[in-house]
Amino acid sequence: MTSAHDNSVKSPAIPSTRLWIGGRWQEGRGGADIPIYDPSTEQIITSVANASLEDGIAAVDAAEAAAASWAATPPRQRGEVLRRAFELMTARAESIAQLISLENGKALIDARGEVAYAAEFLRWYAEEAVRLGGEIGRAPSGAYNIVVQHEPVGIALLITPWNFPAAMATRKIAPALAAGCTCILKPATETPLTAYAMAEIFAEAGVPDGVVNVLTTGSAGKVTGAILKDPRVRKLSFTGSTEVGRILLREAAQQVLNCSMELGGNAPFVVMADADLDAALDGAMIAKMRNGGQACTAANRFYVHESLYDKFADGFAERMQALKLDDGILPSTQVGPLINRDAVENSLRLIDDAVSRGAKILTGGTALNRKGFFLTPTVLRDVPADALMMNDEIFAPVAPIASFASEDEAIAAANATEYGLISYLYTQDLARGMRLTSRLQTGMVGLNRGVVSDPAAPFGGMKASGIGREGGHHGILEYIETKYTAVSW
Repeated sequence: MTSAHDNSVKSPAIPSTRLWIGGRWQEGRGGADIPIYDPSTEQIITSVANASLEDGIAAVDAAEAAAASWAATPPRQRGEVLRRAFELMTARAESIAQLISLENGKALIDARGEVAYAAEFLRWYAEEAVRLGGEIGRAPSGAYNIVVQHEPVGIALLITPWNFPAAMATRKIAPALAAGCTCILKPATETPLTAYAMAEIFAEAGVPDGVVNVLTTGSAGKVTGAILKDPRVRKLSFTGSTEVGRILLREAAQQVLNCSMELGGNAPFVVMADADLDAALDGAMIAKMRNGGQACTAANRFYVHESLYDKFADGFAERMQALKLDDGILPSTQVGPLINRDAVENSLRLIDDAVSRGAKILTGGTALNRKGFFLTPTVLRDVPADALMMNDEIFAPVAPIASFASEDEAIAAANATEYGLISYLYTQDLARGMRLTSRLQTGMVGLNRGVVSDPAAPFGGMKASGIGREGGHHGILEYIETKYTAVSW
């Protein structure tokens, strides 16, 4: 598939589009294949297999057949397999980035960044696989010894979203494999091609048959529901909306599954009076426009001290207006399309609502009159607290700005949400920054930084933004059971 504007752009190689179960590509039994669209052109790229409930259980069968052997595989050997997967992914970085841009629409420069980020999870957990030590100690009474060991939690169902199809897959698969678990990956049907490309990489890296299984389905509720009801499955890791997360948690409760949930966000971006204005603007562009605003970590609400408010708003609008909006796969593109038409229409609805409540559009606010799901990068000022976009996750290149007069006012506004994934704070006073960080009700804080994601750091939120952590040493602990043995010798 080529760009609608540049016929010289070559299409990336398309991986197999069948189900990957038990080390074999298989046809789906769930009916007609699922078409995959290029958000930049609205053209069909290809179609992928549609898994049935029976295919889902077949994936559990495959994961069970491989479970005992993989759990018994020495940690060093598991780590070496992940290291080979890292090397293969790094060698194919450009083709994978092009594939992400094609099916996701994100700017190629962002896709390249995602591939590098995704590969690092493979390298990090290749190293963490050998560091799952245990504990041994004497009971305080002196009567016996306390031995603590770590065991893999078991078969894991991994459900990933469309916005980071490579990184969300490796962020779950890598720690699962490092811990000795087998898994079933269900990627979003909007962007499944990257997941199948990853399946090819894992197979080539030496992951045994059945350890990693990948399936796509047009009946997500039925298929995942059947997998979650299977008593052999012991782990659920989900990244997606809070609404769907609540449904999955209710289903997982029936089997009392170990759950990791990375859910929605409504990230505040707070600029204090003593902030470095240029640094804050640089950070705002990164925090808002990573993946065109379609990220759970995207800054959703901008609160700027009244002394910097006008300069920040004007500077932000100027930078957003200068961004090049075009097909994601074009090398010159800085902002690609949204994922689908519903995303564009929802964004316009939020913009219209804010304007109706008194907000002023400084730049953008319109959809492009062309094929593809394009929305111009948008900045609004004087957005009231009751505007929908200040309370809902925007997931688009839309930035609402409001002013504040005091620290307490800023923190109260930042915390006035059920979500608690990430917040951003700019101040040149480190003592103030650390003091305010402790008051922000989020699992992560970017202090004078517009990006915080790192495979070596624990990623996750508070409140309705999720349960558990991904990344760092904390990430592998999500895939283990801790066993205590009282021993006399």
